[in-house]
Amino acid sequence: MSTGVLVMAYGTPTTREAVESYYTRIRHGRAPSAEQLADLIRRYDAIGGISPLAERTAAQVAGIAAHLDRNFPGKFDVRFGSKYEPPLLEDAARGFVESGVETVIGLVLAPHESSLSTRQYFERAEAALGADVTFIPIRAWWDEEQFVTLMSDRVLDAVERVPLERRSSMEVIFSAHSLPQRIISEGDSYPEQLRDSARLAAQQAGVDRWDTAWQSAGRTEEPWMGPDILTVLRDKHASGVSDVVSCPIGFVSDHLEVLYDLDIEAVGVANELGLGFIRTASLNDDQRFTSFLAELVSRAR
Repeated sequence: MSTGVLVMAYGTPTTREAVESYYTRIRHGRAPSAEQLADLIRRYDAIGGISPLAERTAAQVAGIAAHLDRNFPGKFDVRFGSKYEPPLLEDAARGFVESGVETVIGLVLAPHESSLSTRQYFERAEAALGADVTFIPIRAWWDEEQFVTLMSDRVLDAVERVPLERRSSMEVIFSAHSLPQRIISEGDSYPEQLRDSARLAAQQAGVDRWDTAWQSAGRTEEPWMGPDILTVLRDKHASGVSDVVSCPIGFVSDHLEVLYDLDIEAVGVANELGLGFIRTASLNDDQRFTSFLAELVSRAR
């Protein structure tokens, strides 16, 4: 009997018509206002009409499956399940149950762990699998040597694009998705994980000047963690920084939070300030990355 591998990610609408139902799901059943829906569609239009996340995630899942099949033929059954967009992770989990799979390894395509992000995936998957299936979650992997190397290599590639005479006044800003501020009082280690993962990547890249920021905070009434990267850009410029290398270390593929929030919004602020801005390349389906994820799965078995 093969071992199931449930690869999970946030999900994204794949057509313009699916945006409203997707937005309703991420708002836990509350339909967005006309203004909120129009704003989200406007952001999708700005990056070409729809997010490439579904395509990028599919390529990542295929890469993981290919590496596992090559090294462990017939030992793993790899399936994808999304948090908010079909195929939902519960449906994928129930598919394993129907196939008679006895053990399922859960992998979320996010390096850091939080009670409001990855742990929710694991809880939903475990509930859908039921008591008769052994569930093995792969938790935070931001401190794995191969991941740190992948990120430091991308930082170095981006630094090489900064004019040599400006590098002494350059700074690298590592960012991740903001979460509601209440996780801090609840003892969630997510903020510390971001700082520590940034430190490891900066050290390996030989970067002395670096900092962290949050981005893509939800449009809700409760406070979200900061400082936001747009504020950080303004502060860095005011302190004499000439160029910023932006490394969205909390994200593993191109999607709205990278292509709009950074490549459009953050670039717009940087241009307004006269601040150099270069973003590191996303991991996407880099074979070194999918091979690393496959190794995490094989070690969890």
